[in-house]
Amino acid sequence: MHYGGDYNPEQWPEEIWPEDVARMREAGVTMVSLGIFSWSRIQPAEGQFDFDWLDRVIDLLHEGGIAVDLATATASPPPWVHERYPEVLPVTADGVTLGPGSRQHYAPSSPVYRRLASELVTAIAHRYAQHPGVVMWHINNEYGCHLHADYSDTARDAFRAWLEKRYGDVETLNDAWGTAFWSQRYTSFSQVLPPRAAPYSHNPGQLLDFHRFTSDMLLECYLMEKEIIRAAGATQPVTTNFMGPFKPANYAQWAPHLDVITDDCYPDPNDPESFRDAAFQRDLMRSLKPDVPWMLMEQATNALNWRPSNAPKAPGQMEALSIQCVGRGADGILFFQWRQSRAGAEKFHSAMLPHAGTDTRTWREVTRLGATLAALGSLPVGTDARVALVMDWENWWAIESPDHPSNRLDHLAVLQRWYRALHRRHVAVDIVTPEQVDERHSLVIAPTLYLLRPEGADALVAHVRRGGHLLTGPFTDVVDERDRFLDGGFLTRLGPVLGVGIEDFGALAVAGGGPGEAVAPLTGPFGEAIGTVLAEEVILRGADAVATFSEGRRAGGPALTRFSGEGGTGWYLATVPDEAGCDAIAGHVLEAAGVRAVIDGAPDTVDVSRRGNVVTVVNFGSEPASVPLAGTDLATGEQVEHVDLEPYGYALVAQ
Repeated sequence: MHYGGDYNPEQWPEEIWPEDVARMREAGVTMVSLGIFSWSRIQPAEGQFDFDWLDRVIDLLHEGGIAVDLATATASPPPWVHERYPEVLPVTADGVTLGPGSRQHYAPSSPVYRRLASELVTAIAHRYAQHPGVVMWHINNEYGCHLHADYSDTARDAFRAWLEKRYGDVETLNDAWGTAFWSQRYTSFSQVLPPRAAPYSHNPGQLLDFHRFTSDMLLECYLMEKEIIRAAGATQPVTTNFMGPFKPANYAQWAPHLDVITDDCYPDPNDPESFRDAAFQRDLMRSLKPDVPWMLMEQATNALNWRPSNAPKAPGQMEALSIQCVGRGADGILFFQWRQSRAGAEKFHSAMLPHAGTDTRTWREVTRLGATLAALGSLPVGTDARVALVMDWENWWAIESPDHPSNRLDHLAVLQRWYRALHRRHVAVDIVTPEQVDERHSLVIAPTLYLLRPEGADALVAHVRRGGHLLTGPFTDVVDERDRFLDGGFLTRLGPVLGVGIEDFGALAVAGGGPGEAVAPLTGPFGEAIGTVLAEEVILRGADAVATFSEGRRAGGPALTRFSGEGGTGWYLATVPDEAGCDAIAGHVLEAAGVRAVIDGAPDTVDVSRRGNVVTVVNFGSEPASVPLAGTDLATGEQVEHVDLEPYGYALVAQ
């Protein structure tokens, strides 16, 4: 179980470094991420490298028994880069060049940036590939975090090359994008531009492909650096830090290329329910590489600096969130950063060693957590999740393009709402693409799966036909992977296992935003719920109406249907239910599918997870909680029948 954080010794005089190592040992630190923003210190000018200071830091850490996750330092080019090569700077869709003075000020597709980054990584990798203190490689940092897309001429040229490789010829591109509409037909790839600022709506196929291109350009940068590291003879694991459900980068596509999934997560202490969305993020990371423990690469020990209001964490909250990660598959808990900066944009961002020193609550919690993690030892790998929640990046990109029946559908918010309903019931969940649904899963929930690839459709149909339950809708199975309608209407692939068709999507108005129906109440055996965004006109083709709309233009029409004619059970939901509605419908469908909680009897404010034979419970409620849980308490070695948890208290129990 690794423990530590980002270490930025270049911000401090060298005489402080030995004190840092001593304090790290006191806190139980086992690993630090080093050199993430050190490009300007390592390479003060093109062709000149200064590794003497870095040699001393790595040796000092190694002598102190602290391993190094060594960064490639390519996340923030130094001033000499933009001074000599201004063409590396990115450009917005409105044509504004984003200048230096911050970070991530480079165009990912820039050949000049890639050449300079390659030279830097080559020098670092050859110098430290065999160093015994280096146990992992940390490529770049939070790819795309601040620069979600680049529209520069460099990106233009790379986009054209990407499209030519994808489609082969321009006529195939024209067919994929439907360029006969609005006289957009191209006769050469040289006519294609990124979707820069335009008088009106862009071509949907162009928008979707630009999302793919943007993710691919970032991935190419990662793979370029990884190849250099491997070519230098390094055999340590290679990673880059993800940021949970981050829209610009298709992490499902990236995951096979990371030896270890690492993640940065910053739940808002102001939100008492943020631990549920944090759990969603943990389960997403675990699901990306389910057979390999992941690592929390960054979190805050206390307050942040970049929200409008940066509340401190309550006593015990940091430890509770950290243990939540462990319970959901993490084998490493790290922070940004080791020592709080005394200058720069993030000087108010908390750290393991606060500016106020060691006589602080933060330091006491940091050292206590280090001791707790050190005592855990090895934990089993794997979670037996019988529920799959379908999350697909290409669908996310396509469904949030403009010019839809409703242009206020927040796909991630819908996914997280369903996850929270499952989380309250302590149900283990895999978060997967449709293609990754398999025999392990009894129930698949695939809300708003607008774009559906053929392989994904086949996997969902096969799931039902082998006896599984599928809950999907609304606005599902509408377009193919090119964002084009398929022949035969809507639900052309999933309709046969759902027993329904769709006539109209029935967009609802924005509540308080003008005339029209804003909600669509529905009633069923689960009780009452409020439908939002859409109230579709469903055609029954063998399915039964389990719930109906109770008011408005769809009153009496099917709202939730069930069909059992294809081996399993297909459920279709014709609206986006509110929080309470998701909760009620989830309970009804879970019962029908025979899916049970990890443990029974825990309050819904307790986070419950299973890792092999170890059950972890964390109380995120404001009141003490008693949880029925039999087994061996890993902290005390005692046999227990239940555990009593104070607010932010936790227990790991082997069964």
